[in-house]
Amino acid sequence: MPDISTTMIIVLCVGGGGGGAAGWIDAVVGGGGLLLLPALLLGVPNAHPATVLGTNKAVAIVGTAGAAVTYARKAPVNVKLAVRIGLAALAGSMGGAALAGGISKDALRPLIMVVLVIVAGVVIFKPGFGTAPSTAPVSRQRVLLAIGLAGLGIGFYDGLIGPGTGTFLVLALTAVLHLDLVTASATAKIVNCCTNAGALAMFAYQGMVLWQLAALMAVFNLAGGMIGAGMALKKGSGFVRGVLLTVVGALVLKLGFEQWG
Repeated sequence: MPDISTTMIIVLCVGGGGGGAAGWIDAVVGGGGLLLLPALLLGVPNAHPATVLGTNKAVAIVGTAGAAVTYARKAPVNVKLAVRIGLAALAGSMGGAALAGGISKDALRPLIMVVLVIVAGVVIFKPGFGTAPSTAPVSRQRVLLAIGLAGLGIGFYDGLIGPGTGTFLVLALTAVLHLDLVTASATAKIVNCCTNAGALAMFAYQGMVLWQLAALMAVFNLAGGMIGAGMALKKGSGFVRGVLLTVVGALVLKLGFEQWG
């Protein structure tokens, strides 16, 4: 355990959003890393960036797994398809984590911001997005696209950078597979478990995880994740849509500040 005050540990677990609040947001629509990573950077400022990323994965995987179980029990999730996408995501995230130290994140941020702004525009100006799922069977081409985009592509991003992965997964699954937002969030949790597992395995192999701190934060992240999943199931796609727009806006602001602030 690094040398951290009791007050800071409480902030990391609850008050600063590092544990409970991050788990709640991540379960509803993804993007818990928006809170979790800054909280860890504040709490362990002397840690290597890769160690912060590795600890983040160790915390996040617990909350994501709890949310995935909650969703799978009550939401109409195609678990078999989610696992297929998740296995591709696991491979992608391991590749991203392996290259995390050698690629300039500054070069990627503007592109990510443009994509997010476009996404926000679609959600705002297309009110029906993610509210009424398609009843038609999903074609093989769409399944392969989901495996490539939501699996390999977003999985690679999760291992390389991370924040917003759950949000990207929800959006990609909604657009490609024509899922409603609640079902997309449920499917995204299963896939996100795989991306977290792949990245965590790589960071653990490199010795870049603060396990004791991660274990404490994970308890609160798990509670937040299960509560968030329950609320999303109860309140429906309209609630998820509102949280989605809030998280996308926050992510754009965060990336913009990191790029030009």
